[in-house]
Amino acid sequence: MKNIQMDSAIARQTDREQLIEEFRRVRKYTETLCAPLSVDDYQIQSIAQSSPPKWHIAHVTWFFEAFVLLDFDDHYECFDGRYDYLFNSYYYTHGKMHPRPDRGLLSRPTVEQIYRYRHSVDLAMERLMSDISASRWEALAFRVTLGLNHEQQHQELLLMDIKHNFSVNPLKPAYRDDLSETTKPGRAVAWVERTGGIYEIGSAEQGFAYDNETPRHKVLLRDHLLADRFVTNGEYLAFVEDGAYRQPALWLADGWARIQSEDWRAPLYWQSDGEWVQFTLGGLRPLEADEPVCHLNYFEADAYARWAGKRLPTEAELESMLADIPVTGHFADRERLHPEPAGENGQWFGDLWAWTASPYAAYPGFKPLAGSMGEYNGKFMSNQIVLKGGSCVTPPGHTRASYRNFFYPDERWAFTGLRLAEDM
Repeated sequence: MKNIQMDSAIARQTDREQLIEEFRRVRKYTETLCAPLSVDDYQIQSIAQSSPPKWHIAHVTWFFEAFVLLDFDDHYECFDGRYDYLFNSYYYTHGKMHPRPDRGLLSRPTVEQIYRYRHSVDLAMERLMSDISASRWEALAFRVTLGLNHEQQHQELLLMDIKHNFSVNPLKPAYRDDLSETTKPGRAVAWVERTGGIYEIGSAEQGFAYDNETPRHKVLLRDHLLADRFVTNGEYLAFVEDGAYRQPALWLADGWARIQSEDWRAPLYWQSDGEWVQFTLGGLRPLEADEPVCHLNYFEADAYARWAGKRLPTEAELESMLADIPVTGHFADRERLHPEPAGENGQWFGDLWAWTASPYAAYPGFKPLAGSMGEYNGKFMSNQIVLKGGSCVTPPGHTRASYRNFFYPDERWAFTGLRLAEDM
């Protein structure tokens, strides 16, 4: 028994050291993403859905202060009590918040002050993780792990928002000048035959998962085909040049209404003055035909599928396929920050989040986390669509087959793409 107890103590200490190191790694990566920015870039909020970079880095810090330090450290004193209002996002059970569309108006606190706040919280977090008693470690470790996954989501949001911020500038500046361009050719699509039957989807409880990935449950699928890669720019350009944005029969009613009100004629970041180009995090570049078409909303993905005589995959179809594939692909660590043509083994994880045909809704028996953490996912299960797979700006390790991303069907600034499916 003594050896078992000693081994358990060693394991707990190892877990503690690993979590502290992971905390440092994730927090450092956020600051690495912000390193190319000038101080003026931190302030911009180009659309109501996005946030200024400095708000992101303050908000993820606020999360650790509000939901970890104040809950687990009896002696912690807030860096600045006013920040609780400024950097709360949507946790109504926690308190009031500054209006989301007005985050770009917050010239104060300054970037320098926000970094001081961030580093102060980091020091307090490391002390807490090092000193907390073994009896409280498990609860703390879960909350810290949730906070780190939350920060990784904001790392992707940072790049989405920076791209949109820069795109509205007539100078079309690059976020980074050293991002590589496409170097490999594309290839024809291959179709994967999938036999229908009873499948299980949802988290298998191996490692971290969000509450919306639970509980694991059975679904019935019909025989179907899945495209092994995304639709490309060249394929989507044919849709554009066929006048699809002027054909109401191809579009869901809400999508057609947005086309009329917003005058959409092509995907976000495409523009033409005789030759098609697209805006990227590396600035304006020629539209490469073999690259996956990027920044489509659900309406555009659905309309293209209808035009092509296909359909979008369901969440269960795509998740059950992803569950049999290693989580490897083109993520943010490839230092390209733009989707690339499919390789020989297909295109499943990474590059782009794939729209599904499935509404974002609760799984049978779903129960949100208790308290304010229950606001993280469950309350958004209305009028949004599920996406799967991760993208070229997703931090590596931050996706899995059961991961349920979700966006409203009209939103285009995320790194979203289109995979086709077909009934057999």
